[in-house]
Amino acid sequence: MVMVGVDDLLFQSRIRAAAQSIAAPIRFLRQHDALLTAVREGRPSLVILDLDCDAIHPIAVIREIRSDPELTGIPVVGYASHVHAERLQAARDAGCDRVMARSGFVAALPNLIGSVRGPGQA
Repeated sequence: MVMVGVDDLLFQSRIRAAAQSIAAPIRFLRQHDALLTAVREGRPSLVILDLDCDAIHPIAVIREIRSDPELTGIPVVGYASHVHAERLQAARDAGCDRVMARSGFVAALPNLIGSVRGPGQA
């Protein structure tokens, strides 16, 4: 399961298409508390965060995931506009496993989603 904190419909569509192409289960969340609750209850294989999505408070989400011993092993990927260098650095500082500009994220998306396929998925 991949959990995604995003409210940008274009990126939601791109992520959904990548997940559907390999039948990877995915869940989109647009609010901070809902995202953290879902991560705690669902223990996803990957969390993807739009660092430009203020509604989810992405840096706080990263810090909370990294501070919870039961969640700390969940990989977190964050992306943002390349002009938001401070956000990208703040995500790195908070413990985000992989931080990239939007263009790099789009290019890496198939591999990111593909890396979390469940057993028996080709």
